[in-house]
Amino acid sequence: MRTRLLGLVGGLMAVVLLALGVPLGIDLASVRTQRVFLDRLNDANRFVQVAQQQGDRSVLAAKLARYEEVYGIVVAVLDHSGRVRAASRPGLRAQSLTAPAQRLATVALSGHHGEPPHAIWPWTGAPLVVAQPVINGGDVVGAVVTLSPTDRLRRSVARAWLVVILGELIAVIGCALLASRLTRWILRPVLDLDLTAHEIATGRMAARALDGSGPPELRRLTGSFNVMAANVERIVERQRNFLADASHQLRNPLSALLLRLDSLSLRAPDGCEAEVDAAASEGRHLAGILERLLHLAQAEEADPLPERIDLAPIVERRIEAWWPAAHAKGMTIGRSGDAHVEAIADPVALSSALDVVLDNAVKFGPAGSTVRVSVEHAADGALVAVRDEGPGLGPDELCRASDRFWRGRRHQNVDGSGLGLAIARTLLEQSGARLELRTLQPRGLEASLRFGVAEPAQRGGV
Repeated sequence: MRTRLLGLVGGLMAVVLLALGVPLGIDLASVRTQRVFLDRLNDANRFVQVAQQQGDRSVLAAKLARYEEVYGIVVAVLDHSGRVRAASRPGLRAQSLTAPAQRLATVALSGHHGEPPHAIWPWTGAPLVVAQPVINGGDVVGAVVTLSPTDRLRRSVARAWLVVILGELIAVIGCALLASRLTRWILRPVLDLDLTAHEIATGRMAARALDGSGPPELRRLTGSFNVMAANVERIVERQRNFLADASHQLRNPLSALLLRLDSLSLRAPDGCEAEVDAAASEGRHLAGILERLLHLAQAEEADPLPERIDLAPIVERRIEAWWPAAHAKGMTIGRSGDAHVEAIADPVALSSALDVVLDNAVKFGPAGSTVRVSVEHAADGALVAVRDEGPGLGPDELCRASDRFWRGRRHQNVDGSGLGLAIARTLLEQSGARLELRTLQPRGLEASLRFGVAEPAQRGGV
């Protein structure tokens, strides 16, 4: 956003400076040209008077030669027929004059004064021509033509343009610095709001946007955002506390109930043992659900610390931990992929999430099958994938598999609480990672743990 805003402001500044600089440059060249033209016009009028008063051509030619020697300006006095009567250079002929000089001389011999010249540009090499008619007794008896070199004039125009260009460059730099500070001041609250929203979205509910900078409208927006974030944090905290308190409050009575059932099973009348065992089994199942709820509450309250770590050693340790359970069921766990894969991850979240997906893979995989675990680099970061050969999930089931307490119809008789994937997803999302599920063909399920490789964005810059 800052780049686009700076580009827009810079484009507007460039248009404004061009709109001011180009006419100014043209005006500077025109003013300097007119100044030189008026000076040459005065000289030409003076020579008109000399030509009217001086009848001796040699004396007139000497004055013209002296003028060219001092000022470097060629002067020619023509008679009424257009022939050179006297010139600052010996042997100068009317035909040797430049085409503009001949054209202006013709205009002067007709009794008219020539138009002022257009602006002389730094790249113009032609001399400045001034022609004035010589009138005696109301009749045009000749003309005075001057051809002035424009080197000094062109250098003067170039220097003036250089000053204008330098001034505009200084103005551009100043405006760019001002625009940069202005956009930083405007966009700093927006960037901080974006970073804070990202932190809250990844589970850091205590994150707040920095207040006190930027335009008043954005400061009000920041204050409203912080109030909203505080309300959301308070609501979530109440839900977590209720979940944890309810689990704790139910755990002790449930433990007492299980003890009573165990005691009752020892003294149960004949024929009642099965009922007592079934009740105890349901109690233990409920105790497992409460334990999972506590784990979920702890996962939601956790403040993960993502850091750049090597995922491979952690994955290998979890494979070793689950190898006995897989071996007891006649299954194997295979490892593939890269030997070292670095990513931004929370080691605790990675270990806990791997425990959940490996538990499901061993639990739902058939005897004699293989659970394949791969650790590899991905286009958007790093990937840890666990693939089993179980029944898999349907399209509708994939969308709900990580919901709390959800269990597939085919898995109702398998021990579990329906909270494992919910816990894994919560842990991963809070640390900036994500959990993805995909059904394999012809059978099986792939659980992918995806991690980023870029450091988290820091506050304070725009």
